[in-house]
Amino acid sequence: MIIIVSNNNSREDGRSFDELRSFKIESSVLKRADGSAYLEMGGNKILAAVYGPRESFIKRLLKSNTGVIKCRYNMAPFSVDDRKRPGPDRRSTEISKITAEALRPALLLENFPNSMIDISIEVIEAEGGTRCAGITAAAVALADAGIPMKDIVVACAAGKVNDEIVLDLSEKEDKEGQADVPIAIMPRTNEITLLQSDGILTEDEFRQAVDLAIKGCHEISKIQKIALKKRYGESL
Repeated sequence: MIIIVSNNNSREDGRSFDELRSFKIESSVLKRADGSAYLEMGGNKILAAVYGPRESFIKRLLKSNTGVIKCRYNMAPFSVDDRKRPGPDRRSTEISKITAEALRPALLLENFPNSMIDISIEVIEAEGGTRCAGITAAAVALADAGIPMKDIVVACAAGKVNDEIVLDLSEKEDKEGQADVPIAIMPRTNEITLLQSDGILTEDEFRQAVDLAIKGCHEISKIQKIALKKRYGESL
């Protein structure tokens, strides 16, 4: 086990190196979706909706031996300071694919041959770490929809800022920091379903970032379960 030591007791926003931003999750927030969730993480505000399993009109996407997951991640034009051009772009297409890949290992898709599960993630306000927040919200929406899963996937990031390894980078830390390591896991087994790294880290720093991000994932997992228990009771 790697012990993380930091000389930085406080960051610009007042958090310690291993502290998450303020966090809130609600489930079943949309009536017309089969499952939904709303998430606030710092300045991020994200809606996730799940539709299905259902038959798709695009027959070529369906598989006879398993279900198919399709994800759409989108940032609203007003979600950032500089108005974003409406519609998909290269980044949103990449994050849509990454999100589907991060969630797929937890889903028992073989129970739904010739069916599709559609996930829609809408970023209403963005403040750094939206891909992790989107994955976390989508996992709650999948559980809300009653999709059979091995576990509820959760995502968090750690990174390097001012030569320190820190948890859950803010937008400013993400832009001005030295590295970012987003991770998604299935918390019961710690199986990693997403691992990316952007920036330069030593081997020890990378291991510290991974350990810290996994620690953050377990904290967020508790919040996911609380949100679902509020809706469905302690039997969850």
